[in-house]
Amino acid sequence: MEIARFQRSLNNKAAKCFLCPHGCRIASGKRGICRVRENLDGTVYSLNYGRLISANIDPIEKKPIFHLAPGSLAYSIATVGCNFRCHHCQNYEISQYPARHHNEIPGLPHTPAQVVMTAQAGGCASISYTYVEPTIFYEFAYDTAKLAHQAGLKNVWVSNGYIGPEATREIAPYIDAANIDLKAFTDRFYREVCGARLQPVRNTILLLHELGVWLEVTTLIIPGWNDSSAELKEIADFLVAISPNIPWHVSRFWPTYQMLNPPPTPPETLHRAREIGLNAGLHQVYVGNLRDPGGEDTICPQCGIILIKRHGFQAMKNRLQRGACPQCSMKIAGIWD
Repeated sequence: MEIARFQRSLNNKAAKCFLCPHGCRIASGKRGICRVRENLDGTVYSLNYGRLISANIDPIEKKPIFHLAPGSLAYSIATVGCNFRCHHCQNYEISQYPARHHNEIPGLPHTPAQVVMTAQAGGCASISYTYVEPTIFYEFAYDTAKLAHQAGLKNVWVSNGYIGPEATREIAPYIDAANIDLKAFTDRFYREVCGARLQPVRNTILLLHELGVWLEVTTLIIPGWNDSSAELKEIADFLVAISPNIPWHVSRFWPTYQMLNPPPTPPETLHRAREIGLNAGLHQVYVGNLRDPGGEDTICPQCGIILIKRHGFQAMKNRLQRGACPQCSMKIAGIWD
């Protein structure tokens, strides 16, 4: 166990965790919503420190991160636990593991140094904190990210955005890129589907951009829940107001876990979402989870040529020259080294 960051002692050996916006008040012997932070006699501990349940080498495009070192590899790690309860979670076996297995915390013990060495040995350019919400293994992610930077590796934060501002500011200097899952643009969706609220996610997106972290955003479009043109335009307008350079990934939903009634997202809905984003002023809108030639390509917003050709999480061709279009010389925002 590791003493948790972002906590405050209360009366009667209770403690308040303010790592994430839930702000759990935890009685002694109890755990927070994430099920991996426990109060023992007035002190909150991280129970999942270094206990990796998943560790894989992935293409960076699978995160999805399209504007950081295209075609490179990312060493992707996760523990069990999550601070959301999404009905459609594709990784519910690990995100909801403690809740479904009597608070058990499985995983193979690792040190930050072991993670960094494994990433280097695998030829990875980055370490990705992913699969579940990385905020819930914050202490391990923070220690690993600092060591990774010292070793010349990039760090990628794949997150639901439900992290407190203090924690965001502390880890931001070590995070090179983040993909934030903006699941919808209504509080109803967040309350009923995720057990959370929308505004803290919006706040995190704004703060990460302010702190200089390269930011990409993903929205899984679910028929009947968040697929109206009005809501999609609200999301696009929100992102454009921050920066038109933020790539927006609009992805296809497939029925899973506790959300089996909505059908898979029709391809035309994803194309409509892409057009809405581009018409709103976003420079790059990508279509995900759909075998759609061209939907994952990076296109120059000025002259329209294909700059990076992708297929199936692979960058097949990259025409960028020092981060710029070879035809019109427009600079394309991203981290291209």
